[in-house]
Amino acid sequence: MPDAIQWVKKDPNKEDVFWPTAELKQRTWVSDEAIYDQANADPEAFWAKHAEDLHWFKKWDKTYEFAPQAYKWFIGGKTNLSYNSLDRHIEAGKGDNIALIWEPEPIKEEAVKLTYKQLHERVCKFANALKDLGVKKGDAVGIYLPMIPEAVIAMQACVRIGAPHSVVFSAFSSESLRDRMVDCGAKVIITADGYYRRGKPINLKKSADAGVEDSPVKKVVVVKRTGAEVPMTEGRDVWYQDVVANASSDCPAEQMDSEDLSFLLYTSGTTGKPKGIMHTTGGYAVQAYATAKWNFDMHEGDVFWCTADVGWITGHTYINYGPLMNGATTLVYEGSPDTPDTGRFWAIVEKHKVTQLYTAPTAIRMFIKWGDEWPAKYDLTSLRLLGTVGEPINVDAWMWYFNVVGGGRCPIIDTWWQTETGANMVNNLPGIGPFIPAIAGRPFPGVLGDILDSGGTPLGPNEGGYLAIFSPFPPALTRGIYGDMDRFKAQYFAEYGPERYFTSDGARRDEAGNIRITGRVDDVMNVAGHRLATAEVESALAQNDKVSEVAVVSRPHGLKGEVPVAFVLLRGGIEPSDDIRKELMATVNQVIGPTGRPDQIVFAHDVPKTRSGKIMRRVLKALVRNEPVGDLTTLQNPESVDQLKELVRHQE
Repeated sequence: MPDAIQWVKKDPNKEDVFWPTAELKQRTWVSDEAIYDQANADPEAFWAKHAEDLHWFKKWDKTYEFAPQAYKWFIGGKTNLSYNSLDRHIEAGKGDNIALIWEPEPIKEEAVKLTYKQLHERVCKFANALKDLGVKKGDAVGIYLPMIPEAVIAMQACVRIGAPHSVVFSAFSSESLRDRMVDCGAKVIITADGYYRRGKPINLKKSADAGVEDSPVKKVVVVKRTGAEVPMTEGRDVWYQDVVANASSDCPAEQMDSEDLSFLLYTSGTTGKPKGIMHTTGGYAVQAYATAKWNFDMHEGDVFWCTADVGWITGHTYINYGPLMNGATTLVYEGSPDTPDTGRFWAIVEKHKVTQLYTAPTAIRMFIKWGDEWPAKYDLTSLRLLGTVGEPINVDAWMWYFNVVGGGRCPIIDTWWQTETGANMVNNLPGIGPFIPAIAGRPFPGVLGDILDSGGTPLGPNEGGYLAIFSPFPPALTRGIYGDMDRFKAQYFAEYGPERYFTSDGARRDEAGNIRITGRVDDVMNVAGHRLATAEVESALAQNDKVSEVAVVSRPHGLKGEVPVAFVLLRGGIEPSDDIRKELMATVNQVIGPTGRPDQIVFAHDVPKTRSGKIMRRVLKALVRNEPVGDLTTLQNPESVDQLKELVRHQE
């Protein structure tokens, strides 16, 4: 297999930079750098060209229209997300291609493969079942499901009939479920009896039952997964398998206006109740399709594995709609990456010949901790592209991913985006590059944005500021917060005005225009008058080869205002010591300067993480501030919190 990447520079004083080879350029959808100037000169024409690839019952009358907090795309157009995901490929004679592979956690169970025809049939049957339960166009439907095929089927069925879905991560508490169902007014939810996690069945129905109490939910559809005996409330609860048994497989897709609501996805704010982020149909479809295609070099026959959960926007766009609209195969895995052993991910890559792997830096650092020997046991040569998502990636994790998983041949597409943006916004394209460790890259073609100071003035190279997106806004950008447009205006447009979307993310750009995301603004510390992102300190510490994972939070300080506190996990076989602590302090001093030096380094065996592998920094911040840690129901390792309490106290 030809190398896909060329090593162009290795200067000890500069970061390594990688460029695509001629072979990679020839294979990818776009390899001419001129696309940036062309797209940015006329974003409306650029996005309209991608929209032409999709199916429209009626073509749009106008491409883009701007009004404060009321911008629109493809005005007057009629389309449907499910039709573009399924029917379009069947009509093109590709119905026998594999649409979805489901890998259950128990290794004794067989994987499930569904062709586009089979997935279409299941989606239509459930869509008709929802209609029979009284769901109409415009009705919100709750989805509280684990990573099983029915999660994708339920989402597709909802958008097929024009019922906006609101997916709730299956590890969220019953209170979180209730809050979301009350806010969106859902009368029907889809859940399961349970699912498997680390070899054990988890009772999901119990949480669902508690979550629908005192909510508008009247019907609960339950998928049989584990076969556990669960209580079924007469008149309210129905088995999924029963309602689809006799349902018709003929369900024409609803003709949705481009600006009709396709789904709601709730995201936690720094204060207040969760925000119901609204995504419409046409604009979201176009950007989900285009970014999946170009960013991940997605072709028919590819096996694309996004390791996120469908409960997050990453799962919506790059497990479900993006891959399926591109006619690829999407892979869904039910369980944990360490069951039955820590080689499970690599066994799945080998088994299903995964071509693109899209995962989080937190997961990569976990793999590093488990050791190089695990990926080395498996044939990973089917991989031709790697992606990262969820948080800024540090240099050490990037290089390990590149060399150990990708064999030095796969471009790493480091993506920045948000629940609110709906699709990738910043990253370098695989046929253009460059690929620079810990630097996301340029805004996707047709995405206009810049790094601004607090007054809205664009900053120069290597000056830290705030990332903002400009009108014409990208098509998938959220149209608002459900039921609270005042909050939408205050949170995203008060900073720079109605034509500049404030991302709440800090960033800096190099001389070539490549952007490094430095972290959330609410993760910025004010240390002795210096604004410093916790992510920058994390990145500096992670450059030390003794570190496998690190999380940094701030703590109030009488003199300096705030100081960083670092939680450091060392690589296997390395014992904590004062010498290592001094070495890490020196690393930060060298990379950032004295301002970034942690006030305390806590050597830990584990840090609190959600089931998706994301570090719960709010819990760490509460620990160092001696504050209540709050709800821990979404943690995969709640026992780590008590252990860290002792460590914080004893390692001061």
